[in-house]
Order: sequence, then structure tokens, then C-alpha cells
Amino acid sequence: MSTHDRALPGDPDEPAAASRPAADRPEAPPTSELVVDLGAHEMLRRAHVLDALGPDWDPVAALQGEEAAYGLLYSGLSAEQQRVYDELVAAGVLPRRGDGHAAA
Repeated sequence: MSTHDRALPGDPDEPAAASRPAADRPEAPPTSELVVDLGAHEMLRRAHVLDALGPDWDPVAALQGEEAAYGLLYSGLSAEQQRVYDELVAAGVLPRRGDGHAAA
């Protein structure tokens, strides 16, 4: 309630105004729907990414390099680390690779 003894029209503490839906309040601004199609922008973004990668980029080699990096990351684990790794794979946090165990 305001510093006045009674609620003024439009006062947010006025029970009658607070109980009405916002759209029914005379001071509510009109609403409008905004639709933005980002399809063209996404295609332009992808074209820029491929341009930045250059004509010599080999996606197969990039994936093979990533798999090799994962192999190194999970190699040489101690027994405790291997146990945690196996739990994470079983929980679906890490993808299963090869025979299901990290490389030794």
C-alpha cells in the first residue's frame, strides 16, 4: 500500500487491480508476436566456418585425430582411475570405446 490511507487506482497493492489479468488492465501495453527465421543466417555462418577451415580441411582426419587424443587421454590409468572411468561409462557420462576399458 502507498503512503496514503487508501489504495489509489493503478496501485499494485490495490486488490482489485492485482486480481485482474494483465491483458484486462487498461494500462497494459498491447502484445505482438515476433517471429525471426534464422535459417539464412545459419547457412551464412556455416559458409564462413567452412571458408575459415580452408580447402585442405579433412573431416575424416580430424575425427581420427580426435579419437587418438581420447585414446591418449584415457591411457595409463591407475586401478582407481580405471574404476572411475568404468563407472562413468556405465552411467552414460562417457561413451564406450573399444572393449569398454581405457587403453593401458
